[in-house]
Amino acid sequence: MSRDIGESRRRSPSRELVDWKAVGRRIRGLRGFDMTQQDLAVRIGVSQGHLSYIERGEKEIGAEILLRISRQFGKSLEWLLVGHDT
Repeated sequence: MSRDIGESRRRSPSRELVDWKAVGRRIRGLRGFDMTQQDLAVRIGVSQGHLSYIERGEKEIGAEILLRISRQFGKSLEWLLVGHDT
């Protein structure tokens, strides 16, 4: 579902299109203090450890998981990926 960021960089020497650390920060912000990583992980169908990698920006997030997060919080995919809607 997701790849290590280093793996992606080895295959593509060009500039990274998505700042995965920023995506992770946005997801962490959406989760807030009222929801644990475990709670969100169960809701979106991943392990708590995987969500931890996502929130730290250490994994690229597959489309299916991004869509689940988007629907969970009512945010657009574009907002999750770049921080704003057009």
